[in-house]
Amino acid sequence: MAEDPRELVLYVQSKKAVTTFYRPPSPAGGAVPTSPGRAPDEESVGNTPVYFLSDDQARCVALVEETASHRGYRVRVVDIEKVGRLERLVAERLRGVQNFPVLISPKGSRLEGVEQFTEENLSEAMPTELKSVRAFAYLKVRGGDLDRIRALLETLPEVKEMHFLTGDWDILVVLDFPSSDSNKRRVLDFVTDRIRGIPEVLDTSTVVPEYSVTKFPL
Repeated sequence: MAEDPRELVLYVQSKKAVTTFYRPPSPAGGAVPTSPGRAPDEESVGNTPVYFLSDDQARCVALVEETASHRGYRVRVVDIEKVGRLERLVAERLRGVQNFPVLISPKGSRLEGVEQFTEENLSEAMPTELKSVRAFAYLKVRGGDLDRIRALLETLPEVKEMHFLTGDWDILVVLDFPSSDSNKRRVLDFVTDRIRGIPEVLDTSTVVPEYSVTKFPL
């Protein structure tokens, strides 16, 4: 069966403790059944195994699930302490693993250990379509006060990044528009009306992608 291209597998390793704090209610008549081959005190007395995650691993689980929900992915969490020993030993995905948790992306890349679970690494493991229209405008400007030109561009909410260049063009501007009410014409209208309206801007050339995928945090 082909793997789901939008599903990640997160392997965690819980700790097991035995507690007598919780005891399941006895059935009618007061008799507590036991499993064949088990001593009465393993079940009837209430020595119930409890699995728990360290705070570090629990934080990683929460971060992965939050990132996945924002980027349109699903996460299957597998606790290796609760799966069969044989399954654990033959799992190719965990070969050579020393630290948990371990995240396996749909393409097979792996994050291992809590230090690897950062927003940047998770975003790279879950590339997704941009929810906005992004465009790139090259600007040629008249020599002068670049700080003033930068200040003017920064006042425009659509301007998300500015990169100052050498060569035929002086500035590369990254623009971002809500996808719900944006199209190529609106982008070009904005460039010609708002950016070309700055006196120091002599010429522009704008690229509007047809389709965009990002690995950056959203």
